[in-house]
Amino acid sequence: MNNQWFSKVAVWLVIALVLFTVFKQFDRTSTAGSQIGYSDFLEEVRAKRIKQVTLQEGGGGTDIKAITTDDKVIRTTATYLDRGLVGDLINNGIKFDVKPREEPSILMSILISWGPMLLLIGVWIYFMRQMQGGGKGGAFSFGKSRARMLDESNNSITFADVAGCDEAKEEVKELVEFLKDPQKFQKLGGRIPRGVLMVGPPGTGKTLLAKAIAGEAKVPFFSISGSDFVEMFVGVGAARVRDMFEQAKKNAPCIIFVDEIDAVGRHRGAGLGGGNDEREQTLNQMLVEMDGFETNLGVIVMAATNRPDILDPALLRPGRFDRQVYVTLPDVRGREQILNVHMRKVPIGQDIRADILARGTPGFSGADLANLVNEAALFAARRNARVVEMTDFEKAKDKILMGPERKSMVMPEEERRNTAYHEAGHALVARLLPKTDPVHKVTIIPRGRALGVTMQLPEGDRYSMDKERMLNTIAVLFGGRIAEEVFMNQMTTGASNDFERATNIARDMVTRYGMTDELGPMVYAENEGEVFLGRSITKQVNVSEETMQKVDKQIRKIIDEQYANARQLIEDNKDKMHAMAQALLEWETIDAEQIDDIMNGKPPRPPKDWTPSNTKSSGGGATPSVNSDNAPAAA
Repeated sequence: MNNQWFSKVAVWLVIALVLFTVFKQFDRTSTAGSQIGYSDFLEEVRAKRIKQVTLQEGGGGTDIKAITTDDKVIRTTATYLDRGLVGDLINNGIKFDVKPREEPSILMSILISWGPMLLLIGVWIYFMRQMQGGGKGGAFSFGKSRARMLDESNNSITFADVAGCDEAKEEVKELVEFLKDPQKFQKLGGRIPRGVLMVGPPGTGKTLLAKAIAGEAKVPFFSISGSDFVEMFVGVGAARVRDMFEQAKKNAPCIIFVDEIDAVGRHRGAGLGGGNDEREQTLNQMLVEMDGFETNLGVIVMAATNRPDILDPALLRPGRFDRQVYVTLPDVRGREQILNVHMRKVPIGQDIRADILARGTPGFSGADLANLVNEAALFAARRNARVVEMTDFEKAKDKILMGPERKSMVMPEEERRNTAYHEAGHALVARLLPKTDPVHKVTIIPRGRALGVTMQLPEGDRYSMDKERMLNTIAVLFGGRIAEEVFMNQMTTGASNDFERATNIARDMVTRYGMTDELGPMVYAENEGEVFLGRSITKQVNVSEETMQKVDKQIRKIIDEQYANARQLIEDNKDKMHAMAQALLEWETIDAEQIDDIMNGKPPRPPKDWTPSNTKSSGGGATPSVNSDNAPAAA
């Protein structure tokens, strides 16, 4: 507070000095008349066009102010006192007055003499205080922590705003209870955890959960990002860590929350900087503050990351981060709870079913679901609706998963037919093979970077895949290229992404999952998780060239077998392929019911919103797909 007051006073003093000088100059020039030369002034006197003169001796000569016969004011200056001028004035009958030199006031003399020096001293004191960290956010406040403290009035988020992670909420609720009533745990010999690390994929609500703790605990809450510690200046990160913990000790009990701690908590010695690396100095200081000689009673450190594998082991040991809370992707029940939380903020229609939306969004994180509700509200606003309806959510899912429709894109008829058979090949193989996700929708409307998409809707959440499902997934991916070869007699670039994904699945089956009898249960893949340059240089490959040839042979075997399997299915069902491609060319989008009709040998029913005058339909909802390729290609 004192530093801020001093800064304001110094600024106002400078402004006052500048204004005084300007107004003084303005006052001097405001009363001045037109300036003429001294010789011209003498001619005016001899011509008797002057009726009154005032002479005033100044520091640099004599200032002369004259009033002409037509009441104009003129001024001139003589560098010396012209004694002949007095005679000229008397001879021409001009009234004149001689004034002594104006002596400045004592205040003005002090201001002129000492003002610049005092100003320099004030500026020097100001910058010295700033260098000591006195001005938060100032030019020299490098060592000050940038942690933002939230109090009860600035944070309205509570546990009621967090859904889909009940186990994680129970873990952190214990911290809130400890901060409110520490005797409940201390009487049994328990101690407060030094740190809590929240681990989970992006968008699962780790930061939101930390804000909810602050809102529930009603204690000071310091929030900072891991990237806020390190600057280009050496020692700044460690100084900011010390300052942050000093502030926390003064406000204990309190919580420190470090978001994205992997920015400063990466494994030491991994890069080329060694022990002198600025980031490592920051990490060392954090390790000391959390559990070194320093005792931080009542200070809980919370951190969030989605990369726990690269954190330094010293940071994860008990005594520093005693507890790791896993905030995973929500299941179907969690997604329904999250949707209910976000849909409280928008007016929804009577047809909205959160449970149906939850089942249709497997793999969505909390952030994805929040974005889904927001996009649905935007779709409703575009059609000037008063409430958000189910159709808006379906369109929002399509946009999020596949990108916006590109109906204005003009495709040649040959490419359009090729895309139709390509997508029909994916859909047919997916319907005929067991252990594949049911086909939910097929469209040849360009979306995002894809020219067409085959959407498969999982029947439920899945946490692992068996060998048969992975093999059938590879066959489904090959269905698009095989359909192009069989029905269009050509190969296009549309299957590039399909091949890439199929090859990756086959390689993982052989090198990571041990799903081949020839190579057995052994990992042959190199460790590619570490991206530091130092580790990359010293990376060792423990697989012989002969073994790698066997690996490539097994990958080729899996791909060839599934390619042949998919080709046999397509050639045995050419009539259904023709019917599905024709339906796609006519309506551009077909859903699961229409596909059922085709697979049962019946004519496909028209889309629900189709009329004879409207033969273009964009269809309904969508969920995570296994077949959507990048442009310029069909999926």
